[in-house]
Amino acid sequence: MKTFVFLLLFASLICTAGCATTKDLQRVHGDLDRQILALREEDAGIRKDIAMIKEAQASLQKSQAEMRADITEMRDGIQSLRGITEGLRKEMAAIAAIRERLDNVSLKINFIEDFLDIGKRENDSEGGKAGKASLKNAIKGKTDKESAYALAYETFKEGKYEKARGEFQNFLKQYPDSEYSDNAQFWIGESFYFEKKYEKAILEYEKVVKNYPKGSKVPYALLKQGLSFLNLGDKASAILILQQIIKKYPNTNQARIARAKLVEINK
Repeated sequence: MKTFVFLLLFASLICTAGCATTKDLQRVHGDLDRQILALREEDAGIRKDIAMIKEAQASLQKSQAEMRADITEMRDGIQSLRGITEGLRKEMAAIAAIRERLDNVSLKINFIEDFLDIGKRENDSEGGKAGKASLKNAIKGKTDKESAYALAYETFKEGKYEKARGEFQNFLKQYPDSEYSDNAQFWIGESFYFEKKYEKAILEYEKVVKNYPKGSKVPYALLKQGLSFLNLGDKASAILILQQIIKKYPNTNQARIARAKLVEINK
């Protein structure tokens, strides 16, 4: 550009001086034409560069638009995943609640099975092989002790708690130290418990603990004693007894039930 200006000035000077020849003018015009051509080529190159820049800019804008669309899609996907995750969490919570209820049911089933174990000897004495025959027919040929206990237990199963209680008490008077005595004492406590006479039930369960400390019915009696206190609203006494069960009988179903009850109390 500077050269072009210089040539123009030079041409002006020649014309002004009046000394310019035709050959000089032709040379100047030739230089000017070359400079103009160079400028045009430079201008074309600049225009080409501008076109490439615009094309690159358009491509970049397109890429940005696609990226924004991808980001929006990703956000939608993340939101959807969050919804799915939240749904899974709720389902897991529901499953956990169901599992907890099943565990509680299992504990109750175990508890019932334990009491069935308590009655195992009763069932043996009642004549389990008799099938659908009545208890009275099943105990024929048994000793007076077995018969007396079996009849009292049958009365208890029929829900005649007051009558059964009297029969068990008579049994204990006649056979205070038999293999069925701790069972009989336990069922006396149970008869009061099912009548919701929890204070009396507690006293009868205590007799199982004190009179038959080496018997297998002690953890059952303690558990029902704790439940009786709980039904009376005496949580402090119930907690002490439930903790005692866990400490003395840690690997039993009674201990598992005691732990579950403690969790319920502390909620």
